Amino acid sequence: MEFHDNYPQYEIMAHHSEEEGKKKRKKLWNVFWIMLVITLIELVVGIYAENWGLLTELRMSTVTLKLLFIGFTILKAYYIVYAFMHLGDENRLSKWVIIGPYMAFVLYLVYMTSVEEGTYSSKRKVLIDPIIQMQATELRTGGGHGGHGGEHGGEHKDNGGEHKKESH
Repeated sequence: MEFHDNYPQYEIMAHHSEEEGKKKRKKLWNVFWIMLVITLIELVVGIYAENWGLLTELRMSTVTLKLLFIGFTILKAYYIVYAFMHLGDENRLSKWVIIGPYMAFVLYLVYMTSVEEGTYSSKRKVLIDPIIQMQATELRTGGGHGGHGGEHGGEHKDNGGEHKKESH
């Protein structure tokens, strides 16, 4: 299949032959179409997630939905790096020198969010729960001091420097 476009000076400006220039542009267009299809699949999954049971009763994402979108994102990132950043043209060692640190960082982030910080509240539930319950009770009864400019019975200074209770 012959690939035609109307960029007459590309081969001269890029120091490529006409055949090589067309081959490179065809590769970029193929990656564009692949990424467009992935994006359209993401949109369809997002639109029909509730119908397919990928949302909880509180309309929160399930693990499956999260993994689908993470997978789509990684796939698109791969195509961007591979084609548009020309990593696909490098030798094997260069690819690993570039990709290795990023992979290590991503694995570190996954570890920190799932093992360390993801379990923070469960380890400290005894300390956190009473505070949250107290705040929720105060909000329900209206007796809490919100700290938002005198809302819910907060105090403020008048011109004489005295503290006065606001009445709503």
